[in-house]
Amino acid sequence: MIRFHRSIPVLALAVLAGCSTSNHATEAAAPAKASAVIVPVEAAARAAVSNELTLTAEFHPHQEVDVMAKVSGYLKKITVDTGDRVTEGQLLAELEVPEMRDEMAKLTAQGDRLRAEISRAQQEVERSRTANDLAQLSYSRLAAVTRSKPGLVAQQEIDVARNRSLITQSQISSAQSALSAAEQTVKMNEAEIARAHTIEAYTKVTAPFGGVVTKRYADPGAMIQAGISSHTQAMPVVRISQTHVLRLVLPVPESAVPRLRTGALIVVHVPALDRQFQGRVARSTGKIQTATRTMETEVDVPNPSGILVPGMFAEARLKLAENLSALSVPIGAVEEEKGHKSVMVVNSSGTIEVRHVETGLENADRVEVRKGLTEGELVVTGSRGLLKAGQKVEPRQAKPSAKGSI
Repeated sequence: MIRFHRSIPVLALAVLAGCSTSNHATEAAAPAKASAVIVPVEAAARAAVSNELTLTAEFHPHQEVDVMAKVSGYLKKITVDTGDRVTEGQLLAELEVPEMRDEMAKLTAQGDRLRAEISRAQQEVERSRTANDLAQLSYSRLAAVTRSKPGLVAQQEIDVARNRSLITQSQISSAQSALSAAEQTVKMNEAEIARAHTIEAYTKVTAPFGGVVTKRYADPGAMIQAGISSHTQAMPVVRISQTHVLRLVLPVPESAVPRLRTGALIVVHVPALDRQFQGRVARSTGKIQTATRTMETEVDVPNPSGILVPGMFAEARLKLAENLSALSVPIGAVEEEKGHKSVMVVNSSGTIEVRHVETGLENADRVEVRKGLTEGELVVTGSRGLLKAGQKVEPRQAKPSAKGSI
């Protein structure tokens, strides 16, 4: 019995100790439940925001042509090869046309003969004029004698003198006509000779503009047909591409066409080189293609060093609009639901507010806020799934990620 009474205090002490331990644990856990949630935030700040459109295309030469011969002949020599750079007017190849030499000799001999005929015609005109002068003088004298002394000279003799004068006048006209015809024939011959010289010049094939020879079609000895419409199978001599300026033909969507301006600067990124280049909007078709609802727009990209090669792919970024001092927030801070956009703002008391905003321009990182925010307010940039309006949070501000447009 004495042992039983002694165990009661021991049991009571154990129960009291357990309760004390439980109370301390509860008190220790209470502050952890009351601690605020840490959320990443960023202040609304001024930054350059632009609306850009990225389109992919491949480079084309500014000009490209298959150089054809203007006359038919055998390729005598070719002075360039694939990869050679040429200048405007540079000799590319020379043709041999055997018949042309004979034709030139024939025309030259014909010209000599015609000039001799002109000389004879001129002499005939002079002879006719001399004979006419003599006949006219004889008739004048006989007519004067008849007027002063009628009957002294027979009328028949006067008539013969007058008729001779008329004949010599006719001979002058005939000689002048023959001279004029000979002169016209000489001019025709000279035109034929000039044409022959022109055709002879066509045997030398020259570069129509400066560029690079991107293909060679023929070797010496090959028969080259004249590049005219009747010879649809005529073989070119070489192909020349002008590469100091390259073209990008971009299919600009209909929605972006009104904001596209000729002369606007374009940033062009070439993945193969991992470099950026500047180009300008040079021209456009001015018409929307009904099949694609796009308008072909050409961007000229200078290529003085020749590092860009036709056929390379490029990404052209068209800057459609820009605000250099837009109030902006990270694009991940804006949430859209049922056509309405909102952000979560952490106010000065550390409480979350849901704020409806009106947005404007946006790029890959930031979006312009036109209404609903003031500069410096903190917006939540992380996940909003577990947050709600009125909740107490602890804002943790990250470094601003505002980036200007390129």
